[in-house]
Amino acid sequence: NLSDRLTGIFNRLQGKGRLTENDIDDALGQVRRSLLEADVNFRVARDFVAAVKERSLDSDVLESLSPGQQVVKIVHEELTGILSAGDHRLTPSSQLPSVLMLVGLQGSGKTTTAAKLALQLRRQSHSALMVAADLRRPAAISQLQTLGKQLDVPVYSEDPAGATPASVAVAGVRRATELALTWTIVDTGGRLHIDDDLMGELEDVKNAISPHQVLLVVDAMTGQDAVNAAEEFHRRIGLDGLILSKMDGDARGGAALSITRVTGVPIKFIGTGERTDGLEAFHPDRMASRILAMGDVLTLIERAQEAVDEQKAKELERKMRTASFTLEDFLDQIQGVKKMGGLASVMEMIPGMGQSTKKMKDQLDESELRKTEAVIRSMTMEEREHPEIIKASRRRRIALGSGTNPSDVNRVLNQFKQTQRLMRQFSSNPKGLMRMLR
Repeated sequence: NLSDRLTGIFNRLQGKGRLTENDIDDALGQVRRSLLEADVNFRVARDFVAAVKERSLDSDVLESLSPGQQVVKIVHEELTGILSAGDHRLTPSSQLPSVLMLVGLQGSGKTTTAAKLALQLRRQSHSALMVAADLRRPAAISQLQTLGKQLDVPVYSEDPAGATPASVAVAGVRRATELALTWTIVDTGGRLHIDDDLMGELEDVKNAISPHQVLLVVDAMTGQDAVNAAEEFHRRIGLDGLILSKMDGDARGGAALSITRVTGVPIKFIGTGERTDGLEAFHPDRMASRILAMGDVLTLIERAQEAVDEQKAKELERKMRTASFTLEDFLDQIQGVKKMGGLASVMEMIPGMGQSTKKMKDQLDESELRKTEAVIRSMTMEEREHPEIIKASRRRRIALGSGTNPSDVNRVLNQFKQTQRLMRQFSSNPKGLMRMLR
């Protein structure tokens, strides 16, 4: 919602040939209201608008050939400044294993985030052990063990009876040392609210293991409560970084714009989904670009590098050039897009496509992709390689097997024919096709 509002305000501003002080005052008044409605801290919103106004009223900006674009540039720089503080990277300590302690309120997503971090570290060629030190919630131990089995990441746990969070954490660090692992991720307990018992327990764990990093997991959907919680945790425990979970939710996400400026603690990661791969390293400039619907090409490239196998990409290029693209390749492409977060998510990262994506929301319905995938999976390998053999009886069988209708099967086959037609055009006239696509 914040992105939509800011984009609308600045589009109107960029439509003017020259700007007056009244134009800027009016636009920034709307910006301030939009920030407050998005649950951005009122002091942060006030200081942000004042800084943008001071820079925008400079004569060089007002008299430039594109004053509206200059103001947007200033807004982008100020947004980046608000989101920046300290070191956003997760660097290991000189003495292994590096100990990472996760803290937060109950329901913020600590246990799932522990698994996401373990997967993220493994992708960076690190090894990790997860420690189940949340003894007050038995389900947390079994949840972490289940996630560990799914990811093939070792988990250290003990029977809660007779153990303390501090003793489990110490034993877990010792176990990681024996296994010569590079990271120990300690999942601690939380409460529905901040109290002395919780803080005392966390202080005991911290004193016992001397963690290299203490990261607070906060639910971005809780708005200003997330900022208040971060302030209290930082005052009592001392934080090295923040992880904003549930950043893909529909609620007001103003906490992301407030939390760093208010607490002075850098955001290290953002959670972008419930799956274990739904965690992104935080980059202030990229987040500012997303908020202003400018796209995020660098994150798109990183996602593509993770999702696309280089050998498969070369093979796909060969098939495109020889027009031998099959339904099996079509299925691979659908799965690749899903790994990158879905079609809508990919398009939003392409500069200039943010507004188009919203207009095409119905056409980018992920359920249609799931239907397409189900239809192709219900085909035999021969049918995937030679779809021309699929007649009425086969279509009925495929529809029955995929839980769809024969019309859905027809739609998939028609989409594939259009793709094949493009492939043939590409193989015969690649330059002409690229010009047409542009």
